[in-house]
Amino acid sequence: MAEKISTARPRLVRPTAVAIGLLVAIVLVSAAVRIAVDWPNILAGTEPTENDFARRYVAHPWLAYVHIAPGLVYLLGAPLQLSRRFRTRHYNFHRRLGRVLLTCALISGLFALFFGVPYAWAGAPEAVATVVFGCWFLVCLVLAFRAIRGDDVRQHRRWMIRAFAVAIGIGTIRIWVGIFEGVEQATSGGTSPGEPDPTMFGIAFWLAFTMHVAVGEWWLRRTPALTG
Repeated sequence: MAEKISTARPRLVRPTAVAIGLLVAIVLVSAAVRIAVDWPNILAGTEPTENDFARRYVAHPWLAYVHIAPGLVYLLGAPLQLSRRFRTRHYNFHRRLGRVLLTCALISGLFALFFGVPYAWAGAPEAVATVVFGCWFLVCLVLAFRAIRGDDVRQHRRWMIRAFAVAIGIGTIRIWVGIFEGVEQATSGGTSPGEPDPTMFGIAFWLAFTMHVAVGEWWLRRTPALTG
């Protein structure tokens, strides 16, 4: 088993850590943009005049930001929780932090449904994707909690990896949206409209979350020595 771990670390763990760091950075930048666009309007009681995409955040700030804020806390803390080295060296802190992050993840996941379904920018495709993958995320969290309550650390860790794989898909959605916008500009010779195309936004949801669920399962099977 030690040989499997040592082989897997340089080949998989380091590139995966870099990819996760990049996706978290993308989510943080997206959140910063949201705050910069939304909050001047929220505080002033006005609506964005040139950005229809932002109007739903401004019109429903409690639903939107009770999803966004705990979600950011979860995404920032989850990689630390999944680190074997951190868990081994700081087990008590790992347990306390885990309770906080699980609570944040559950709140964020629930409000993703409350906000993302009725106010989906891409309509039905995005709303259905939000239900499918949002419910899967919540199921993974509940099963992870159930496993650790039963002292099944292996299954707890595996379910938490599945949950995190879905959550970090938020960053990949932004990558797909950027790709689609780049292709559209290149083919049409136009400029960026400043907000994502609804159809492409819905497709990006399905592509990103499906990829992340598949990659999460692949990771669990490819690295049993690391994820067990």
